[in-house]
Amino acid sequence: MEYNMTVKTVAIVQARMGSNRFPNKVMQPICGTPMIGLLLERLSRARHVDQIVLATSSDPRNEPLAQYVRRLGFEVYRGSEDDVLDRYYQAAKMTRADVVVRITGDCPLIDPELVDAVIDKFMEEEVDYASNTMPPTYPDGLDVEVFTFKALETAWNQAKDPLHREHVTSYIRESKQFIRTNLANETDNSGERWTVDEPEDLEVIRNVFEHFKPRRDFSWQEVLTLRQQHPELFVANRHLIRNEGLDLGTGQKLWKRAKRVIPGGNMLLSKRAEMFLPERWPSYFSRAKGCRVWDLDGHEYIDMCIMGIGTNILGYGHPEVDESVRDTVTAGNMSTFNCPEEVYLAERLVELHPWADMVRLARTGGEADAIGIRIARAASGRDKVAFCGYHGWHDWYLAANLADEQSLDGHLLPGLEPKGVPRSLRGSALPFNYNDFSELEALVQKHDIGVIIMEVSRNVGPEEGFLEDVRQLATDRDIVLIFDECTSGFRQTFGGLHKYYGVEPDMAIFGKALGNGYAISAVIGRREVMEAAQNTFISSTFWTERIGPAAALKTLEVMERERSWEQITETGRDIGRRWQALAEKHDLPIVISGLPALIGFSFPVPDTLKYKTLITQEMLKKGYLAATSVYVCTEHTPEVVDAYFEELDPIFAQIKECESGQSVDNLLEGPVCHSGFKRLN
Repeated sequence: MEYNMTVKTVAIVQARMGSNRFPNKVMQPICGTPMIGLLLERLSRARHVDQIVLATSSDPRNEPLAQYVRRLGFEVYRGSEDDVLDRYYQAAKMTRADVVVRITGDCPLIDPELVDAVIDKFMEEEVDYASNTMPPTYPDGLDVEVFTFKALETAWNQAKDPLHREHVTSYIRESKQFIRTNLANETDNSGERWTVDEPEDLEVIRNVFEHFKPRRDFSWQEVLTLRQQHPELFVANRHLIRNEGLDLGTGQKLWKRAKRVIPGGNMLLSKRAEMFLPERWPSYFSRAKGCRVWDLDGHEYIDMCIMGIGTNILGYGHPEVDESVRDTVTAGNMSTFNCPEEVYLAERLVELHPWADMVRLARTGGEADAIGIRIARAASGRDKVAFCGYHGWHDWYLAANLADEQSLDGHLLPGLEPKGVPRSLRGSALPFNYNDFSELEALVQKHDIGVIIMEVSRNVGPEEGFLEDVRQLATDRDIVLIFDECTSGFRQTFGGLHKYYGVEPDMAIFGKALGNGYAISAVIGRREVMEAAQNTFISSTFWTERIGPAAALKTLEVMERERSWEQITETGRDIGRRWQALAEKHDLPIVISGLPALIGFSFPVPDTLKYKTLITQEMLKKGYLAATSVYVCTEHTPEVVDAYFEELDPIFAQIKECESGQSVDNLLEGPVCHSGFKRLN
């Protein structure tokens, strides 16, 4: 075709080093050349492109990229990190572009002839916008967009949505004021993935360039032929979805990165995205306050879920607790000396529990349980432990699975096995079920039990006489009785739940809520038991840091003043009553369980996990972190609870429709969540 030589066509390539899913990807070497260099080399062969410019951000991380591209002889514009639309507009303005060609830096197989073909289409039809992606028929990684500077300027002036500012052309593609056209391929090859968003993508692209080297001018059709002749070269990224990044938030992208460098993706099983909403959970927070959480994209959510896994009875970022911590940081957190706060906290815990005389501090619940078991074994002189409930990840506990492959069936998350736990520990930890005293009694008669450790209550309360019988059995057999109150402590009483039931253990363990979000746990006990700690080795550097004890002291002060346990218990009871009423309204079966301040529900039907996933999915859209449990905090005001139930009501209606014949699978937008811990209580 005849070209208007007065029209300047500028290809703007957007690229940066800080990709959420694959940092520094554009500088990754392919056959010895950075990926961005190969892209620019191939793009330079497009006959209808008058100039190429790199548009990157002013973030210092992009300096090596900018320097490299300038050395290649191309101009570079540096602008906003997040407002990519502004970055494009300013780059186009700088180069005096009449027509803009948008290319992304993760497409090293970009085909110059295809670029020219889309420009031809744009010119011939005299439109505002042309692409080969509406709908896509070419392989992912060959995306080309062409638009007038006027259309870009209009979008720049009118687009207000952050999504439109980030994705440059989304406003042009969606607005009816622009005339658009699309270049379609005769055969739909959109299922082919030749872009680089993940390390698996890079492996495929390297395979392609290795095959054709030293040539770099091969066409996309040649790559397609290679795909047909040697499919093994394209296997690595076969599981990835086209344009997945457009649908993923920053947290979702970071979660995918995390699973490449962190086993399992994070440090706590209970916080994995798969436990809530696989593939759709925001996963990471930028800040938290009260009962509200903000994700990495700035979206605000009300936490009607598990509130930091039960760590924040007073809500996130309590001003008095945080001030105490800031003062501690200013004064110094660590020194060769000990911090006095550990003495003050030990005294306060003994004051709250008159049966106890001594205290050891730690920073996590699991390690506090391990400390407790070590001391109790030393005190009793016997190794075997009878346990009920969940008590952390340490060897002593997971050893139960070594005794009998069925010992913890249904207790731990499916697939979680005690690999790495020495088989020599077989038979040292023996489980029993809550409220089954005869089962415990049989264990004690059969084995030389030295320690009993159990949660006072969790999903259900104790049957009449159960706790008293356990206490008497331990006394009669000279067994050390430990109540693990890491979760239950300070929720229904000011102290441990055992105070509510009037049964005193030999040792008790506290964690989670003790520091209102700061790491602190405690083992308290009778002097004759705790003194056994002197006859073994229990010691750790960071058990002596100052922040945890300081936070705990202030947390206890605020709890006592506000009588927080009464507030959260009553709120939890109200939530339970309203779940029950909502289920009755929609004629749904429901089971309410747990301490009032750790209230939960389930639907006793086959699709219960799917319904849990549906609730999380739909409530997330409404601005709530929610599933089937609420760990109540003092920030869960009546207004917050009222609004929560208003949003939950129509979801219960959906579940009723599913129970009446509609498929819940059609409502789910991703995989079903994983099941949680199944406890022996």
